[in-house]
Amino acid sequence: MAGSTTAARSGPAAGPIPRSGNGGSLFTGGIGRTAGLVLACLLLAAASALSVLVGNYDLSVADALSALASPGGGDADRVVWHVRVPRTATGVLAGMGLGAAGAVMQGLTRNPLAGPGILGVNAGGAFAVVSAMAFLQVSSLAGHLWSAFAGAALAAVFVYALGSLGGGASPVKLALAGAAFSAMVGSATTAITLLDPSVLNDFRFWTVGSLTRSGSGDLAVAAPAVLAGVGLAVLIGRDLNAVALGEDMARSLGTRALAARALGAVSVVLPAGAATAIAGPIGFVGLVVPHMARALTGPDYRWIVPWCVLLAPTVLLLADVLGRVLIRPEQLQVGIVTGLIGAPFFIHLVRTRKAARL
Repeated sequence: MAGSTTAARSGPAAGPIPRSGNGGSLFTGGIGRTAGLVLACLLLAAASALSVLVGNYDLSVADALSALASPGGGDADRVVWHVRVPRTATGVLAGMGLGAAGAVMQGLTRNPLAGPGILGVNAGGAFAVVSAMAFLQVSSLAGHLWSAFAGAALAAVFVYALGSLGGGASPVKLALAGAAFSAMVGSATTAITLLDPSVLNDFRFWTVGSLTRSGSGDLAVAAPAVLAGVGLAVLIGRDLNAVALGEDMARSLGTRALAARALGAVSVVLPAGAATAIAGPIGFVGLVVPHMARALTGPDYRWIVPWCVLLAPTVLLLADVLGRVLIRPEQLQVGIVTGLIGAPFFIHLVRTRKAARL
């Protein structure tokens, strides 16, 4: 087994090797990590409250509570129930899906640069959705969901296959393959929307990532897919730990790597596809949040995934609130804000030697 460990660390495709101990993480031990998750729940609740209260029409806490408890016909009630609550719920669902998908992708590919946006999963889902709009006249969210699932799955397979050519899938090769694929399908998506003005009108805000397009009925359709994918991602945390050690070590620990990768693929496509369908191709959340979770709780995916499920919607909601207040009375769509914040972090990851070895 020692030989296998050495090979896993020194081979050309060496990936994220879970360290012994907690690696300087903030929350250590079962009690500390559980307390940290409680704190993360409180942070998510606070971000959700801000999302309901803050905007062009600011609400007091008393007005929001009154509208939530006994909705009537006033302005505050309409803002809360028809605008803020669906927007907040969209952020929570999309954030949960992107966070879980990002964590699983980094574990499965042993690639710290992996994420639904970086590896082309979001772009593939977006291309499939706009193609369904233009060529099949699909307008329902259920149709968008199935289109996004298919596009996300095909994108993941294509990018991984392309990045594996010529000696295995290294982190940088996968990132380059994802960037090339995203550019290619992004151009095709733009061409389709320019040829069909009606599709362009529906697509132009969605494509930058927005939490304002989905109503309660849409969220009811998307929620089962997100929750199923997130639940599966949580359940395979132990298998992700084994896969992260390398194929030989995973087999020696009794993990069926092929089955783990298949389940992992489902736990990426379901939540990432649903998140793309309801909020558009939001970038960098699935990339950045797993690194935040790893710094807080250590390298164990049994804890990283639950942390991502709570931290990602918190980050997404706070980014959305920031977009509402930066250029009042106008608003920046949340995908623009996450891009502005996430791009420097991605550049930092690419430049550090640590990221190439993780």
